[in-house]
Amino acid sequence: MGLEENSHTIGLRDSAILLVEDDEADILLLRRAFRKANIANPLMEVRDGQAAIQYLSGQGDYTDRTRYPIPFLILLDLRLPKLSGFEVIAWLRDQPQLASVIVVVLTASDHVPDVTQARDLGANSYLVKPGNFEELVQMVKRIKGRWLLLDRLPESTVSRESTHAN
Repeated sequence: MGLEENSHTIGLRDSAILLVEDDEADILLLRRAFRKANIANPLMEVRDGQAAIQYLSGQGDYTDRTRYPIPFLILLDLRLPKLSGFEVIAWLRDQPQLASVIVVVLTASDHVPDVTQARDLGANSYLVKPGNFEELVQMVKRIKGRWLLLDRLPESTVSRESTHAN
């Protein structure tokens, strides 16, 4: 069991995060917040709902899974061009092969019907974008803690888990 957990943890550390966001300023702030929170996971970006679905389905420009890996976590804005975040969640939850992908809605709207609709469609979490950079960094750190994103696996943990597995 220890080795399984260790493999899973290493897999999460190396797994991609897909950011679906159309606002360039928000993208730049999130990149900075990820660096400041020491998140080592590759951050892939698309700027509209249609591109998110193409990325997740491996179509169009996103056929190369080495370059565009399936994410284990999606940070999703709701107000997007072409297809809304709601439409992306609905499509995603209809794809059995993507059932384990975690969806965290990260949006400016704290409108209760939006929260309810996102959760009903299958979002795992709903976060409202904070007003300043330090609050954003704290939010990213909470995402890191909640969804087990690691910047590195402590060596002592690897040794102990390997020893207990034998």
